[in-house]
Amino acid sequence: MTIELGTRLGLNVHRDQWPTAALLDSYGSAGFAWVQVHTPPRPMLADRERGRRHARALRAALAPHGLRLLLHGPDDLSAGTIEHDRAFDGLMDYAAEAGAELVGVGAMSFPVAEGPAAARRLDERLAAEERSLRRLAQRAEALGLVLALENLAPTYPSRSARVCHDVLAVRDLVRRLGSPAVGVLLDVGHAHLVASLRGESAERVVRDALDDVVVFHVHDNLGARRHDLGAPGVDPLRLDLHLPPGAGCLPWDRLGPLLAGHGAPLMLEVERSHGAAPAALAADTTALLRRRPAAVPAAA
Repeated sequence: MTIELGTRLGLNVHRDQWPTAALLDSYGSAGFAWVQVHTPPRPMLADRERGRRHARALRAALAPHGLRLLLHGPDDLSAGTIEHDRAFDGLMDYAAEAGAELVGVGAMSFPVAEGPAAARRLDERLAAEERSLRRLAQRAEALGLVLALENLAPTYPSRSARVCHDVLAVRDLVRRLGSPAVGVLLDVGHAHLVASLRGESAERVVRDALDDVVVFHVHDNLGARRHDLGAPGVDPLRLDLHLPPGAGCLPWDRLGPLLAGHGAPLMLEVERSHGAAPAALAADTTALLRRRPAAVPAAA
């Protein structure tokens, strides 16, 4: 059964943009119930007083609009070192002060090891991160927050893969942590892109992670872009394009029902250079998610 989409749709505020009253009005008028806002950079979060001041200003900006808040932490934040854990604790303070419900963060953002020595170093770094996340999960639970660990993808063609490119590796970390305050932030655009690069099925990967998902990131791309696949007005090399849903080649007829039948928020992360208006994004995404899968012809 499709769960009501109107209460689940959200829209990202660009990382370099402040959520002004006019912008938030446009989100609310378009029917979005959630908003994603990027936090200040890691050094600012480590400065707890500055972080709290910024968070109070964000809470005041959001208050008249009734939008529920997903915070997106800094891209370079990785738990497991003294410096990063200090900033992560600041992120927890920031989220509580801002009134966030969900906090999206990266995890396992380390290069896949090549060779025994590199594998040992990677295992040590992953173990340190996991120990820190266990402590941070306890803090999140006490504060009434949920940490959402995101699967990532390469921005441009590259031979170097990262552990976090594997949706199921992120899912397994969430399961090992075993906390109600930690779940998967399943980025379906990233999942499709990595599956395309590996020659795998994005649908299978998404299905296998659904039970642990607490929020989705929703956007489109052109997959691995083999044979120089391009599109008008689109960077000719970039892989992680953050196109409006339906403007790329994600298999929405198969993925849409999986997302529509879930209960987690659906946060649109569309690059603002594509010029999509909030109302059009809401309407087009809702139509995609409600579209029935194409019927398979019966065998002769």
